[in-house]
Amino acid sequence: MDMCLSSAQQPGRRGEGLSSPGGWLEAEKKGASQKDSTGGALEESNRIEPSLHSLQKFVPTDYASYTQEHYRFAGKEIVIQESIESYGAVVWPGAMALCQYLEEHAEELNFQDAKILEIGAGPGLVSIVASILGAQVTATDLPDVLGNLQYNLLKNTLRCTAHLPEVKELVWGEDLDKNFPKSAFYYDYVLASDVVYHHYFLDKLLTTMVYLSQPGTVLLWANKFRFSTDYEFLDKFKQVFDTTLLAEYPESSVKLFKGILKWD
Repeated sequence: MDMCLSSAQQPGRRGEGLSSPGGWLEAEKKGASQKDSTGGALEESNRIEPSLHSLQKFVPTDYASYTQEHYRFAGKEIVIQESIESYGAVVWPGAMALCQYLEEHAEELNFQDAKILEIGAGPGLVSIVASILGAQVTATDLPDVLGNLQYNLLKNTLRCTAHLPEVKELVWGEDLDKNFPKSAFYYDYVLASDVVYHHYFLDKLLTTMVYLSQPGTVLLWANKFRFSTDYEFLDKFKQVFDTTLLAEYPESSVKLFKGILKWD
């Protein structure tokens, strides 16, 4: 099995709940201390763990519990730390559908060295898959989500992807010129999954999608359609993006669209 993860995180450990965001790290340290004295596995763990700690700039929110959920995309076993206590700490159906599409169309999309930004990255599954496929990924979300997001990205990409994903705060519609100046930031792809649901920031979301799209940028948006407001957003989306329905997943009510910003 091709994995980027250490032996302490392999599927045999599936289903173990964690009492704190640090539980995973503590479990891994404990596992490392039990390795044999030959130094092989322990030495590798000692090399990786300091790197992870030094790169972890955001602290995961202290939810009451986390769980480890296992996925497999792009030939890799991926372990995501999730919590049902936050919308932003759960992998939703749109993310699963988008990952499936990226995997099945990897050659066509050609993510190798492509610059990609994910809107509303949540626990990071889509960004991890894009990184495994060779992309230079910027994963964005609200401040309280960034700790767990970065943790999952590092655990699944450190030392095994060409480019280590970047994590940035992005509040839809706010300080876009300041934090993502067009002169300095260009993205080949903008990815989004299940960012449309029953909330009051849909206009700001669309503003953000438009802002991040420059000539040549392809926006891939997967969403489970639950409410009438979801379709209202789609109508507005089609007004500013040339829109193509790429795939439908009836079992999960997910639709996947490609959008290219209309230029007058």
